[in-house]
Amino acid sequence: MERRTFLSAAAAAATSAGLSTSAAAQNTGRLPVQKGLVIGMMGRHGSYHYRFQMARDAGFECVEPNTVTDPKEAETIAKAAQVTGLKIHGVMNSAHWRFPLSSADPAEVKQSMEGMMTSMRNAKEWGADTVLLVPAVVNPGVTYEEAMERSKRQVSELLNTATKMRITIAVENVWNKFLLSPIEYCQYVDSFKSPYLKAYFDVGNVQLYGYPEHWLRSLDKRIAKIHFKDFRFRNREAQFVNLLDGDLNWPGIYDSMAAIGYKGPVTLEIAGGDLQYLTDVNNRFEAILKGATSLRGTKNS
Repeated sequence: MERRTFLSAAAAAATSAGLSTSAAAQNTGRLPVQKGLVIGMMGRHGSYHYRFQMARDAGFECVEPNTVTDPKEAETIAKAAQVTGLKIHGVMNSAHWRFPLSSADPAEVKQSMEGMMTSMRNAKEWGADTVLLVPAVVNPGVTYEEAMERSKRQVSELLNTATKMRITIAVENVWNKFLLSPIEYCQYVDSFKSPYLKAYFDVGNVQLYGYPEHWLRSLDKRIAKIHFKDFRFRNREAQFVNLLDGDLNWPGIYDSMAAIGYKGPVTLEIAGGDLQYLTDVNNRFEAILKGATSLRGTKNS
């Protein structure tokens, strides 16, 4: 009776604070992860120091920059992170869409490989431990089989360098018509037989054709990093939206992350804005990490 009374009181307190919690949240508590955001969410105005400090003031702990080819800019980013305490946990490779590893053009593949090498050097300089990679793009000129074979060949070559640098290549699920089921995603990661090749799982990217809470449990310890975004499909229109404004089953995602014991960074990849906007986003983020299904009184941005 005392335990039931305590849980009822806790639920009532959460509700009075504007939160509706899942049953698992009452037993597990806040997910033990670090809150991150992609660098683009900070906008492009002001110095890196100014933008990093804004993210820190909004409540974020880490950031994921894109590939930087200018050594001076890379050094500036490193210093901004050091001064503000906003940890750089990973690098989002920038060359894989324009120059896919699965391309039939050797010149494109060469540029893609060079882009990944630059990304890994960025990661090493910034103290990050992963580089996000879209491993292949299936399109009218590249079949699924070709994408599989070519990407595996090129990623295997990249792994030689990644292993020496102790940088994990984290392959992401994205709208590239590749790795379209959690079973295939697992098989792809396992095929490399390397601790430096893992999955970068984006919960919003599979909502249109799957259930992210299921994918999380399938991928389990193969997951190196996680992206958060919300997604909704209304009146035949697909949209990526702010957290808690879409169709994702956040309590289910919470339960799955707790079940697999994920403790790494979780990085937001949604529209950016100013300090007020980022603070609101952080409140939504924090609510999800505590098992919430909604945040009453929060004005949509």
